[in-house]
Amino acid sequence: MEKSFHYLLMLNYTYFQKSIFEKVKSSGLTMGQPKILDYLSEHDGANQKEIANACNIEPGSLTSILNRMENKELIERKMLNNNRRSYHIYLTEKGKQLQIQVVQSFKQLEKIAFSNFSNEEKIIFINMFEKIYLNMKEGYKKSDKN
Repeated sequence: MEKSFHYLLMLNYTYFQKSIFEKVKSSGLTMGQPKILDYLSEHDGANQKEIANACNIEPGSLTSILNRMENKELIERKMLNNNRRSYHIYLTEKGKQLQIQVVQSFKQLEKIAFSNFSNEEKIIFINMFEKIYLNMKEGYKKSDKN
């Protein structure tokens, strides 16, 4: 098969997802949960809208994911200022421990992915990949308006 961008991106995404879930399978995490744990590690107390935007998850899907995480005692929702529409999400101790495992898994996979890259090549790749992301994000916004 031709080495096209979309095909290689799809392959990399597939291997990344499989590898992450293999490393944390005993935890019972499901799709979307690792990146939420990762996000909350640096933004503990974020509200659902912030999490949805940062993790690129639809609000309805996020609610389902957070419900499952709350049932597993990985997060807790806290209402601030008695405002029922304003819940903030916090990692529990169990969630913090699992988040450490997730971050270690991300780092291990990144180390594997860049194993035969020089530091300069890694920096160039990350910068180019970020440009691709920004182009895709902008293109998505434009197509969404049409």
